[in-house]
Amino acid sequence: MLDIRGVTKSYGTRKVLTDVSFTVGDGRMTGFVGANGAGKTTTMRIILGVLSPDSGTVLIDGVPVTASDRRRFGYMPEERGLYPKMKVAEQLVYLARLHGLSPASARRNTTDLLERLGLDARAGDTVESLSLGNQQRAQIAAALVHDPEFLVLDEPFSGLDPLAVEVVMSVLAGFAAQGAPVLFSSHQLDIVERLCDDLVIIADGEIRANGSREALREQHSSPRFEIRTAGDTGWIRSQPGITVIDVAGAGDSTFAVFEAETDAASQAVLHHAITLGAVHTFSQQRPSLATIFKEVIA
Repeated sequence: MLDIRGVTKSYGTRKVLTDVSFTVGDGRMTGFVGANGAGKTTTMRIILGVLSPDSGTVLIDGVPVTASDRRRFGYMPEERGLYPKMKVAEQLVYLARLHGLSPASARRNTTDLLERLGLDARAGDTVESLSLGNQQRAQIAAALVHDPEFLVLDEPFSGLDPLAVEVVMSVLAGFAAQGAPVLFSSHQLDIVERLCDDLVIIADGEIRANGSREALREQHSSPRFEIRTAGDTGWIRSQPGITVIDVAGAGDSTFAVFEAETDAASQAVLHHAITLGAVHTFSQQRPSLATIFKEVIA
């Protein structure tokens, strides 16, 4: 488990992080989101030891992280950092060897990753000859080739087409399934919502929201419900404690969206609907990640 505790960082008189604390659990995909300049990259660089905090600490399983520990990290910076004139496979083998892998293991990992990321046909090409999307895949491969135990990825989905996004999501989920804590930032909130188990939202250098995806959706949910039935739903307007937002449909498929003042009021709607006929669906509307993000940074 990776813990960031009370991390504060300033550049001169400008404070960029204030008491930043959150946890990246083993086998958990943690999405790290915020606007440009919110402090995501600075936080990641402190985790990796590229920057030092003014105060606070980074721990692994309760123990301060060391330089040796950081060799177990896989880090992908937002800026591409591969050698442009070096061939893709040669570069990955070289990076794996720098992390202590044997030549055979480095070659095996390189071959496996290039295949999983759809770059096997480009193994002998130089990085600079690749499209921007394939350069991004190669950068991701460079972060993973040494079998890291922790992943810290800054905008890994930037520049990827929808098919490549699916491929990368699958590869990262595979590392998490093996127990690796995975921290990734992204401006693509729809991807974060699909992939993350936990979510950290940062704004102006401060953590504004932190928790599991479902817990945050529950926390920020409004008392708004949707019901779809086989009969008319206009009667809901007359129910006590109910404000109807929308009613539509006709015949054997109608729905209504309404807000309830209490749980009892929403349940009364459901029970009455059941007495009138078939109820196809009844659910509380949950906010999207984009909605939560806008709410907490406002």
